[in-house]
Amino acid sequence: MSEKQVRFSWQKLWRHFTITYEVIWNVCLIILIACLCAFSFAFGVGAGYFASLVKDAKPIPYKEMKKDIYNYEETTHIYFANREYLGYFRSDLERDEVKLSQVSPYFIQAVIATEDEHFYEHKGVVPKAIIRAIFQEATNSSTRSGGSTLTQQLVKNQILTSEVSFERKAKEVLLALRLEKFFSKDEILEAYINVVPFGRNASGRNIAGVQAAAKGVFGIDAKQLTLPQAAFLAGLPQSPFRYTPFTSEGELKSDLSPALNRMKTVLTRMKKAGYISEEQYKDALAYDVTKDFVSSLPSPVEKYPWLTFEIERRAKDIFIDLLAKKDGYDRQDVRSNDQLYKEYAEKAEKQLRQNGYTIYTTIDKDIYERMKAIVEKYPYFGSDTVVRKRDEKTGQIISVRQPVEVGAILIENKTGRIISFVGGRDYKREQLNHATQAYRSNGSTMKPLLVYAPAMEMGIIQPGSVIPDIDLEIPTQQGPYRPKNADGKTHGLTSVRHALKKSYNIPAIRTYARIIDQRPISYLEKMGFTSLTTGDGYNLSLALGGLTKGVTIEENVNAYATFANGGKFIDAYLIEKIVDKNGNVVYEHEPKPVEVFSPQTAYLTIDMMRDVIRSGTAAFLNGKLKFSADWAGKTGTSQNTKDAWFVATNPNVTFGTWIGYDTPKPLEKSYKGLSYSQRNLL
Repeated sequence: MSEKQVRFSWQKLWRHFTITYEVIWNVCLIILIACLCAFSFAFGVGAGYFASLVKDAKPIPYKEMKKDIYNYEETTHIYFANREYLGYFRSDLERDEVKLSQVSPYFIQAVIATEDEHFYEHKGVVPKAIIRAIFQEATNSSTRSGGSTLTQQLVKNQILTSEVSFERKAKEVLLALRLEKFFSKDEILEAYINVVPFGRNASGRNIAGVQAAAKGVFGIDAKQLTLPQAAFLAGLPQSPFRYTPFTSEGELKSDLSPALNRMKTVLTRMKKAGYISEEQYKDALAYDVTKDFVSSLPSPVEKYPWLTFEIERRAKDIFIDLLAKKDGYDRQDVRSNDQLYKEYAEKAEKQLRQNGYTIYTTIDKDIYERMKAIVEKYPYFGSDTVVRKRDEKTGQIISVRQPVEVGAILIENKTGRIISFVGGRDYKREQLNHATQAYRSNGSTMKPLLVYAPAMEMGIIQPGSVIPDIDLEIPTQQGPYRPKNADGKTHGLTSVRHALKKSYNIPAIRTYARIIDQRPISYLEKMGFTSLTTGDGYNLSLALGGLTKGVTIEENVNAYATFANGGKFIDAYLIEKIVDKNGNVVYEHEPKPVEVFSPQTAYLTIDMMRDVIRSGTAAFLNGKLKFSADWAGKTGTSQNTKDAWFVATNPNVTFGTWIGYDTPKPLEKSYKGLSYSQRNLL
């Protein structure tokens, strides 16, 4: 081929190449422009759609956002006296706030590696992750990687709802960006670890926040979490009730593989992120984290049911008054209006169950547990009785066995502190707190309170005054009243001291009849008797404990402490103070002494009651005491021996006990060789 022909062939080839190149370039350019147009259109549509979704969303101010972020339920804790921990207040969710510095670094690293690996880099959202999540949603992909950062999850949990919609997601993105402007990364992370749910603890209760999770799953503080433990907990929030190791009954699940597999995933991501070494990774994988699970933890309600409910009842009563006072109502306003009381009772309940208070009580743990143990083992209560009552479920009348019940309380005289009490024998069978809520006739324990001390205060009698113990008939509107002594006999002329020592009824009625016009019932009112009726003041049998409604053990024993306090009544209390989660004291008990008797009357009454124990109706006690103390007291038996009482006081404390059936019936005269009065004393 000649040189000319060769040149022509190259020119032709170049021309074809140029044409082809221009065609391809133009096609690519058209495609690129089309893509840019499509992208711009899509972006414009997306931006417009996003704007339409959030157009009604008003910017949330910093203060309001801060309030929302930190607005989460926190458990209220209860303490015995001397700040000995008792437990937590009953609530649907257990949560304890914790600072970031009080959490194991392993847990923080595990959360970031698992939930948001770019947490410290992004500004609240990761566009790539959102686009990926939208694509997976649009294609109905079986793989869902999620597009939410920790910031978005916090917004969803604390400000928005869990509703699944594009509108909620758009608002979530907008608020996440705003949140990042107001708060530091550590503040966001701290809020998140206190908010996120972790399933259930070893008692079967719902838990949220890492501190409650560490306590509820491993029995340790969040600061003490090891690498395997931290990885296990960090995996739970993705599906709390699937991965949680405990059932709603607090039992360990039979299949823990989902949770353990999730733990392995967390460890893998921690290694990938560079938080742990290969060696740490392998050691953590080989570790049996299940051996660290805490065994079932009995709640305070399960271990101390009467005490826990009594604390809750009194704390609620305190908050009703606090909240009502804040709104301009006094105590009487609220308690005289059922609707108002219900409103404030609900508010008080919510406050106590959600706001993380600390309640300090007066109860001595050691004494309380000792008294509880004695009741559980005591062999002399007496035989059960059978009563007929209506079944709440079926409405039918059935026969039910009722044991002899018991109640007791120990009060410090000078302060009114309730040191300990006994609510009953078996809470599962009977929930009534017999020490603080059961109203019964107080029998002859009424005599010093209503008859002899008031009569001495009025100058009517003295311990040596002589009173005829002979048959007595007093006309009343209901007919003649003929009181009888417990032994059915009369004893002629007797002194006040001797009449009290032997608990004669007739001298007590004669004395009460002399002072009834001076309204001695006012002394009971000053000493905290809350269940008195208008008719009680005109009833002669009130001198023998014949109350219309009755009196609680707490009120009866509290009144006796008046004598030990030189005639001053100091109301008994169980809650020392309540502190909020910021350390502010919202309530602290302040004693308010009430002058009831003169010191002389109080001294003489105490002196007469010493004889009751030395040689009177409580003399049986002398041979049973293993210590010596200046005790003065009084026994009491209600009509037909339905109640047996004993109240005793010394310079430091006042103690009282009661036994009887819940459905009032006569106690056995003798059981295992002991009378009902001796069984109550022993």
